[in-house]
Amino acid sequence: MQKVVVLGASGSIGSQTLDLLKEDRASFSLTGVSVGHHDEKIPAYIRDFPSIQNIFLLEDEKATYYQKEYPSIHFYSAKDGLALFLKNTPSDLVVNALVGFAGLEPSLVSLEENKTLLLANKESLVVGGELISHLLKENRGKIIPIDSEHVALAKCLLLAHSKWKKMLITASGGAFRDFSREEIKEKKAAEALNHPNWKMGAKITIDCATMFNKGFECIEAIRLFSVKPDDIEILMHRESYVHSALLLEDGSYLAEVGAPDMHKAIRFALYGGKDTSGVISFSSFKELEGYHFSSFSKERYPAVSLCLAAYEKGGTSLAILNAANEEAVRLYLEDKISILSIEKIVALALHSVPMSTVTSYSDLKEADCMTRNFVSSLPLEALR
Repeated sequence: MQKVVVLGASGSIGSQTLDLLKEDRASFSLTGVSVGHHDEKIPAYIRDFPSIQNIFLLEDEKATYYQKEYPSIHFYSAKDGLALFLKNTPSDLVVNALVGFAGLEPSLVSLEENKTLLLANKESLVVGGELISHLLKENRGKIIPIDSEHVALAKCLLLAHSKWKKMLITASGGAFRDFSREEIKEKKAAEALNHPNWKMGAKITIDCATMFNKGFECIEAIRLFSVKPDDIEILMHRESYVHSALLLEDGSYLAEVGAPDMHKAIRFALYGGKDTSGVISFSSFKELEGYHFSSFSKERYPAVSLCLAAYEKGGTSLAILNAANEEAVRLYLEDKISILSIEKIVALALHSVPMSTVTSYSDLKEADCMTRNFVSSLPLEALR
């Protein structure tokens, strides 16, 4: 039986992970969860999973309260830190379903502790890819992706019967895919949150509308599969049924095909990354009747170019990129800027915040803080 910790248990990926753990109690034992601010879910977690030993939540006062209510369980809070929570919670698998930069340190700690990291936190590989790559080269831990695109690519690689030429990462285009850039200038976050295919958290849903998520996924693929940017192409696909594809040297394709449902991707990770279900072989996308594909436009979605330029620049550029995007998305969700201002803010941050080399997590943390301070100093009216 494998012991599991779920970080971000109250979010979309975390909740779906718990669904799967309930289905197979013979294989998995949930030993710890982090819930952030959503402490109202703690009683249900404890009831459903008697194996829980440790729980992390942000507020110190609430941790003290729950410690009195459930003395057999140890409660950690922000003053303790997620790192201590992870080190003190027995686990074989760590599901990192946290959102944003906050997920990087737990990923690093999990690998340092030689855990298998089931990764849904894009920012870990985007911002901390250099540090993570170093740990993996030292045989410290293991990563299995949870993102549907990377799970699809991993499945295709397992079945590839010949060398491959291109990785094709599919993109739905988000809520505003049928509008021009001029038409989306005045559209509010409430509209952007209506993703046509997926039900996800607010941050990633906005990233889908800007396509920063797709730029992040390209960088993830570079890190996960040790490939070059030129090895990857983005393919627009309205229905989100084709979860990425592999073009083989003989001209044929492999792709994972199925309804947009993250349970499948999470199951792939939980069971060791060996499942190849849903993968089909075909010679042309025209064979996939009923599905729509089109070419990706860098002009329509400049966020992807910003991401890849930051990757090529290296150092703390990716920490700057991510922090600026996180802050800009927050401002958009608060209706303080337009959606096109998100790109402007990220570009300004990449141009203005000093870049440095990365030798440790503290370098990335410093760049993250500097960038957030920079964004907070911007005259938002001038960016609309």
